Amino acid sequence: QVYLVESGGGLVQAGGSLRLSCAASGNTFSIDAMAWYRQAPGKQREVVAVMISGGSTDYAGSVKGRFTISRDNAKNTVYLQMNSLRPGDTAVYYCNAVQHARNYWGQGTQVTVSS
Repeated sequence: QVYLVESGGGLVQAGGSLRLSCAASGNTFSIDAMAWYRQAPGKQREVVAVMISGGSTDYAGSVKGRFTISRDNAKNTVYLQMNSLRPGDTAVYYCNAVQHARNYWGQGTQVTVSS
């Protein structure tokens, strides 16, 4: 079992920055990938950024060049640095971990970008 706790959401003006954190605990050995998803009101949850165990990353086209996923292995924490935020980035952001084909989710953190 992997437990995930997100933090760092909040209200920010367009053009601003936020950094989300996702602290993993429990059986964190051999997590295959970690990712950030988001879900805006009335929309489906979508993947924002992915980091696989080897360190490779990938991003949704809408955030490429603005968001960066990173990790601190010593702290079992994954980060999402979000720059140049837009009102369209407003959503609940969820941390995801994949381990042995099982998905684990955090509770989500709200990000609101005002225009």
